[in-house]
Amino acid sequence: MDKGKFGSNFGFLMASIGSAVGLGNIWSFPYKMGIGGGFAFLLVYLILAIFVGYPLMIGEIALGRKTGKAAIEAFETCDRRFKIAGIFDTIVPFLLICFYVTFGGYVMKYMVANFGDLIGAGFGFNGANAGEAFGGFIGGGAEPMVYTYLFIALTLLIVMMGVGGGIEKFCSWAMPALFIMLLVVVVRSCTLPGAGEGLAFLFKPSFEAFKGTGWCRVLGMAGSQMFFSLSLASGCLIAYGSYLGKENNLEKNAVIVPVCDTLVAVLAGMAVMPAVFAYGMEPAGGPGLLFVTLQTVFQDMAGGAIFGFVFYLLVFFAALTSSIGMMEGAISAMEDAGARKGSSHKRSFYVWIITIVAIAGGTLVTWDALGGSGSPYPFGLTCWLDFFDLGAEGILMPLGGLLMAIMFGWTRRHYIDDEVELNGNTFKSKGFVDFCFRWVGPIFMILLLIVQLNSFFKFTTLF
Repeated sequence: MDKGKFGSNFGFLMASIGSAVGLGNIWSFPYKMGIGGGFAFLLVYLILAIFVGYPLMIGEIALGRKTGKAAIEAFETCDRRFKIAGIFDTIVPFLLICFYVTFGGYVMKYMVANFGDLIGAGFGFNGANAGEAFGGFIGGGAEPMVYTYLFIALTLLIVMMGVGGGIEKFCSWAMPALFIMLLVVVVRSCTLPGAGEGLAFLFKPSFEAFKGTGWCRVLGMAGSQMFFSLSLASGCLIAYGSYLGKENNLEKNAVIVPVCDTLVAVLAGMAVMPAVFAYGMEPAGGPGLLFVTLQTVFQDMAGGAIFGFVFYLLVFFAALTSSIGMMEGAISAMEDAGARKGSSHKRSFYVWIITIVAIAGGTLVTWDALGGSGSPYPFGLTCWLDFFDLGAEGILMPLGGLLMAIMFGWTRRHYIDDEVELNGNTFKSKGFVDFCFRWVGPIFMILLLIVQLNSFFKFTTLF
């Protein structure tokens, strides 16, 4: 079955970077930096991205291209004992999409509202208190539902158009546009009076957050951020790898994607933190940093409606490209399973399956208003968002990464080497990648699983 191919290496890179660059970069990276002590969090994240993220990145892309399959059948082809890892990777996007579309809807609302303020229309915020406006919106019943469904519809439309006609075309112009808009916001933020304190928070060495067992907390946040931000262990990169032509240099691509993703994350921090400090706001503002703290900054800033609209527009592009990647990872796996069973179902059938999941999960998370509904939640959690996040970032993503590291480091060592070395390419980082798969990856992933589970269930005070 021909599932489609990327028309160019640039298209693959833009789609892969688009999948990686999302709310994880522009929303959660800055606020996790705020909670994790700024530079301390950034340092840990960079170390993990190099020693864990890069090996997993090249492993996933190479596995997808070598087998020509999505996650489940790709792992089974490599070593059938690790098929479970492909199943975990395929479940992840079903969990992520359930809350991702809700935040995509929130971003659309703020983009539209800032545009309303820009043109003086009645659908803007019109100077309302940012905290009250956000609380009123997410608990407002029909309005957040409409934006969530609209975000799902846009994702559905692009994914339904296929790999080359939809995903590649959209990402090929959306990602350069996002980068340009991000630079505009960074320049404005860094030129605000008092912005220097925010830059010092980001880049001045400080390890206060590491005191006691604080390093475990920073490690856990940076690790979950790395998986979420780079789209690792979510089936997406394996699927995109299966669409990549054999003539392209895998090692180079596996470097470019995390470098660009990390660059956008750091730029997002430079767009957010200088403005937050310039206006005396709280850098550890949690999820509200994007919708309350920053909106307050934009409302107080000269020309704030312009920069508010541009900022939320770039966040919208980032969210949409990541949502597309999540859907595609699951769709590709379902196409493989259908072909294996001789099914006559077309791509649109599988697109609608995950769309229905997105609608159901998005409805639940949006209706819940981030725990504001007061409903009982599974496992004693505080909201439906935590439930889906626990399943994806807390358990399955680090577990999937652990199984891949064990497979490539121990049972199928050097399996991807010939794929990386196609067409006379040299695998310059072969020794480094092998060392990381054998030793660094497994140790880190086990520790991350323990820290992540403890962050939800508090079974020990050691972390």
